[in-house]
Amino acid sequence: PALTPQEIYERVLPSVVSVMAQHGENLYSSGSGVIMRSDGYVLTNYHVIEGGSSASVMLLPGGETYEALLVGYDEGYDLAVLKIDAQGLQAASFGDSDTLRVGDAAYAIGNPMGYLYGSMSDGIISAVTRGIKVRENDMTLIQTT
Repeated sequence: PALTPQEIYERVLPSVVSVMAQHGENLYSSGSGVIMRSDGYVLTNYHVIEGGSSASVMLLPGGETYEALLVGYDEGYDLAVLKIDAQGLQAASFGDSDTLRVGDAAYAIGNPMGYLYGSMSDGIISAVTRGIKVRENDMTLIQTT
């Protein structure tokens, strides 16, 4: 049976993190991330950490904060992998985007604007192969409302 939105939120939130990158003494950028592996690997967007001199990751439930090391990134795909010194984290379950259909439900759980921790919004899949150009990169993306 399908999960309710509340069940999805409860299942997903422990895998969601807040990512902050420092760009100067009082200048930061922030965004959301997701725990990829229980041993501290975190996936976020490259634009969140781009140009930062250091980064930290805060677990949303509990608020524990860890310094993060940049493991790798792909600017064209706007992805970055960070590593924090933590074990036993709840890694996210990843689905198969090839099974998505226009009209399927979509949920976003994260920390918009860097401080609205644990926010959830909903929408639908609007397109599964939307071609666009981002920073000189041709990309095929999943579009949501």
